[in-house]
Amino acid sequence: MPDDIQRLLSKHEELHGFPGMLGSIDCMHWSWKNCPKSWQVQYTRGDKGRPTIILEAVAEIIEDMAPGTSFTVNGTEYKKAYYLADGIYPEWSMFVKSFSCPQDEKRKKFKKYQESARKDVERTFGYLQGRWEILQAPAKAMSVNKIRRTMYACVILHNMIVEDSGNAITSYEEDFINKPRNLPRRTFEERLKVDERTIKELRDRHVHHSLCHDLVEHIWSLP
Repeated sequence: MPDDIQRLLSKHEELHGFPGMLGSIDCMHWSWKNCPKSWQVQYTRGDKGRPTIILEAVAEIIEDMAPGTSFTVNGTEYKKAYYLADGIYPEWSMFVKSFSCPQDEKRKKFKKYQESARKDVERTFGYLQGRWEILQAPAKAMSVNKIRRTMYACVILHNMIVEDSGNAITSYEEDFINKPRNLPRRTFEERLKVDERTIKELRDRHVHHSLCHDLVEHIWSLP
């Protein structure tokens, strides 16, 4: 897993020019045909007009297993990698968003690079829907759990096809997956402190703005 993450970081920087980038995060609405009437209000958004399930694509890393993802950009060192996101996400240190109306050339170039890199995750849902017909039609299951399992099945089958074709970034390591992990045992108070510290770091707006500034300068320096 540490090697996989380092390969992801290197690949994203090579292709898109963003150091420390784990990937992009995005979501889609899957229409829910058989949503129970008692749930329809909470699953219906104003601009959709019908019940939908929000599906979000994102890589997730367990803190105790995550390797050091520190990186340096524009002379500033950052401890945690980040995801590229659009305007609906908050100003947290883990998200790097584009500018809605850039006025100067530096921000215009950054907006172009950021939105170009995010096309990877935006194409993901379209590719899955094109490959699996069940994802094109409104979900007919009566429970959220069945809808979730349907999506998991499609993603797993897609990954099997990618690996079988030899296009996977890394191979499936069954021994590593099944190997027992000796994670440090912590008391409830210790876990609570770790969670509080992690949440505070991930939601740091100062780091968010500083990282965006440094990335703008970095992208501007690229040919």
